[in-house]
Amino acid sequence: MTTLKLKAVGNSTGIILPKEILAKLHVEKGDTLYVVETANGIQLTPYDPEFELQMEAARKIMKKRRTVLRELAK
Repeated sequence: MTTLKLKAVGNSTGIILPKEILAKLHVEKGDTLYVVETANGIQLTPYDPEFELQMEAARKIMKKRRTVLRELAK
C-alpha cells in the first residue's frame, strides 16, 4: 500500500505520484490519467474507458464486414 499526500497547486489540490506508481501505470510527466468510478471506489488508468468501448464496437463491425472493408481498401 502507498500513501499519497495532497498538496496545494495554485487554487487547486494535487497529488504527487511516486516513480513506482508511475512505472506500474506506464505513464510519465505530461501523460493523461483517467479517473474511473467503480463499485470498489476510484481507479486511476491511463486508458480512456469511452475510447475502449468505441474500439470494441469498431472491432465487431470490422469482423462482421471484413470483406466489405477489404474491398474499400483497394
